[in-house]
Amino acid sequence: MFDFLMMILGLASFAGCIALAIVLVLKIGQVSQLETSVNNLKYTLDEMDEQAKLVVRTDIELNKTQEELDKKVNGLYTLQKLTRSISSTLDETQIFGKIEQELVENLGFEKAAAFLRNEFTGNYIFYLELNYAEEELEAIRQFVQAQSDAFHQMINNEKGMSSVSPQVDRQLREQIKKTFKVISFVISPILPKEGNKGFLFVGSTDPDLIINEGDEELMNILANQIGQALENARLFEKTWQAHQELEKRVEERTRELSVALEEVKRISQRKNDFVSNVSHELRTPLTSIKGYASILLSGKLGAIPEEVHKRLEKINKHSDELVSFVNDLLDIARIESGRITLKLVPLNVRNVVEEVADLLAVQMKEKQIAFRLDVDAALPEVLADYGQIKRVCINLINNAVKYTPGGTITVRAAQKNSRVQIDIADTGCGIPEDAVNNLFVEFYRVDSTINQEVKGTGLGLAMVKHIIEAHKGTIWVKSSAGAGSTFSFTLPVAQ
Repeated sequence: MFDFLMMILGLASFAGCIALAIVLVLKIGQVSQLETSVNNLKYTLDEMDEQAKLVVRTDIELNKTQEELDKKVNGLYTLQKLTRSISSTLDETQIFGKIEQELVENLGFEKAAAFLRNEFTGNYIFYLELNYAEEELEAIRQFVQAQSDAFHQMINNEKGMSSVSPQVDRQLREQIKKTFKVISFVISPILPKEGNKGFLFVGSTDPDLIINEGDEELMNILANQIGQALENARLFEKTWQAHQELEKRVEERTRELSVALEEVKRISQRKNDFVSNVSHELRTPLTSIKGYASILLSGKLGAIPEEVHKRLEKINKHSDELVSFVNDLLDIARIESGRITLKLVPLNVRNVVEEVADLLAVQMKEKQIAFRLDVDAALPEVLADYGQIKRVCINLINNAVKYTPGGTITVRAAQKNSRVQIDIADTGCGIPEDAVNNLFVEFYRVDSTINQEVKGTGLGLAMVKHIIEAHKGTIWVKSSAGAGSTFSFTLPVAQ
């Protein structure tokens, strides 16, 4: 029994030791976790300390930047005010008078002076002085004249200098400070395109003022504005003098042009009357020629030989061409004289182009030309004369067919504000650049190899131009040799 109790006690002791060991392990783990937490906390505190220092540094830098920004904003506002004041006068003698002491101080300076160099004598002349006594001005005048070569070189280089410019000779910089009675300064060249050039000086006696690139840039802008104002004043003076002379010449020329215009009108009217009369006179014999040729071809007067039949067909064909030519002449004369009346109605551009494409489909098929129509169904209608606009489309598309063997013709239309623009583009031989400007001139034809094969009178495009302009539209062409052509014209949208 005693042995059993001892065994139980031993087991209990062993279990207690195991329990203590487990508790000890757990405690060691907790201590390790606590140490890790303490280290993390210390790292976090160190990081927060660094961030706090960074915030303080950033705040100081931001304050400094804000001060610089406020200074620049104030300088820009002052510069704008100065520029507006300087630009308000065209009198050269008043330009420098617009620069006031208060405005210069708002730019951060207390003293200012300006010189312009006389081109003939080479002397620098005072045009502005602010916050200087008379004896100081005389000393400055003598110094500038003595150092005229240095200032002249600065003007020629079109680059200013300042009290912190490293490229400026140290001795010269110190002499400027001493003569102009300042601690810091900026000098910017005044550079009008014509006339006397010079420089603008601003300076300060404030030992805490630090000249930076922003200050130099502001002064350069102000000097440029002064130069521009001087140039404007001189140009105005020249313009005013030229205007007086021009007025006299204009009066004389106006009288001459009025006489010439009346003569041109008379000549133009005579030309239109002549074209109309001649065209009417030509139509009568042409009608007879075509009529007789048609009778002979019909065989009503008896059978005719094959060779005669061929020649009669040529007479008939050329008569049609001549009639068409006469009709074009008459139409151009009517349009120019204002005798043609346009029947303006709302038209669907797509429908008109499709009709013309059907009309010319055979010619396009024979020349293996692909026709493309890119017109939105929602495109608004145009206000135009149906017959005349159809005539324009026939002429332009037919021209594209003539000069586009085996290519593509594309017709596009799109609304441009209160107008509809129609483009007729081809992939043909194109037009030389030196010929584009003459395309719409009556009887003009491009001197090219293909035109020697393609027949024409040089009236089609001239007539098209007159028709489009009668509709208050415009027409133009973009082309170059070998790159195809695009003829474009505009028509008013039907309200």
